[in-house]
Amino acid sequence: MSGSPGKILLVDDDADLLRLIAIRLEAAGHSVATASSGAQALAQMAVDRPQLVVTDMRMPGMDGNALFAAVRAGYPTLPVIILTAHGTIPEAVAATHRGVFGYLAKPYEARQLLDLVARAIEISPAAPGSGPAAEAWHADIVTRNAAMADLLAQAKLVAAGDASVLLRGASGSGKEMLAQAIHKASERRERPFVAVNCGAIPENLLESELFGYVKGAFTGAARDQPGLIRAAQGGTLFLDEIGDMPLPLQVKLLRVLEERQVRPVGATASTPVDVRIISATHRDLEEEMGAGRFRSDLYYRLNVVSLAIPDLAERRDDIPLLANHFLRKLGQRYRKQINGFAPEAMELLIRANWPGNVRQLLNVVEQAVALTTGPIVTLALVQKTISELGEILPFDEARRSFEADYLIRLLKMTGGNVTQAAKLAQRNRTDFYKLLQRHSLDPALFK
Repeated sequence: MSGSPGKILLVDDDADLLRLIAIRLEAAGHSVATASSGAQALAQMAVDRPQLVVTDMRMPGMDGNALFAAVRAGYPTLPVIILTAHGTIPEAVAATHRGVFGYLAKPYEARQLLDLVARAIEISPAAPGSGPAAEAWHADIVTRNAAMADLLAQAKLVAAGDASVLLRGASGSGKEMLAQAIHKASERRERPFVAVNCGAIPENLLESELFGYVKGAFTGAARDQPGLIRAAQGGTLFLDEIGDMPLPLQVKLLRVLEERQVRPVGATASTPVDVRIISATHRDLEEEMGAGRFRSDLYYRLNVVSLAIPDLAERRDDIPLLANHFLRKLGQRYRKQINGFAPEAMELLIRANWPGNVRQLLNVVEQAVALTTGPIVTLALVQKTISELGEILPFDEARRSFEADYLIRLLKMTGGNVTQAAKLAQRNRTDFYKLLQRHSLDPALFK
């Protein structure tokens, strides 16, 4: 597993081992600071917060467990990885129940360490001051994803001209936000940006809303109304869900594109207009054309340049950035001081399916902010909000989650007595032990 480079604090009282691990992490592209004790680590973190702490378990004074407790108290969203000798594995397993991101038993392979570090960096909020600041024209588009960076580069090139742009992407993927960014990067930025959802306005009203009307054109037309196309004069008209536009209106829109003029409902003359049109759809317009529901001549006028926005599931490296961005904004709106997500809660956000894309992630974060009573959004709260908003976990993941919860309940009920727990589960002891090992559960911890 590769992953993005991160800012890591490495803690170990063994100077040689500290140097060796630091070299491995730096060779993988990470920025590494080192500390020889837990106390020194906390002092360094107060000055320069990392994205991940990797610590040895056994150290004089403050050991790995005590350091983790201090990190969790002061930096609740910060992942911690514990390196442990064989004899302290039960302690490390116990720590995972309290929220340690992961542990590695010595001796371990370098690849194991790098993979675990990559996973932890992925869920960790960016360190303060790290990462390039977004350019003003796309400051609202939060991303560090390579595909999105390429998309934004294309969008900036397109913005320099006046060609019509068709944005493709699933519902909730951010098509209107990209349209606004193109407008802000263009020479039209000082003029209006007007957005119209063609699927949200009733068909009998869409024509008069778009093209305007003159006084007396129909019952209730008490005065002239210029319409939304003319309202965007000199600027950008964004037609969202263009695939939902009725065929008669497609003909009128085509005329606007070809003649650069608009004729209001009931008018006898056309008015010149200067607008750039950006359209968007989640539909397959080629399929719509084949079915006779979308005009091919309009399609080719709108689709001079086509940009495709990836689904959120294709840019999972953006989920921590987006989730923390939404958390900050919503925390201000709800007047709550929320410091971040528990590492295991963030890991669930990254693994989720997100059929509703960025909009669904925003809804999950908002519900979590509304319901949380503490400074950290917990795993339980994220699980609750995702399930209530209709997210279906993959079968294997749901089964693993159920198994772990079920086994923990059994061990709690029996006080860690494996014989009794196996009997309640109607499994033999050997099979039951295998289940416990699969989920890294130590019965001794429940006695």
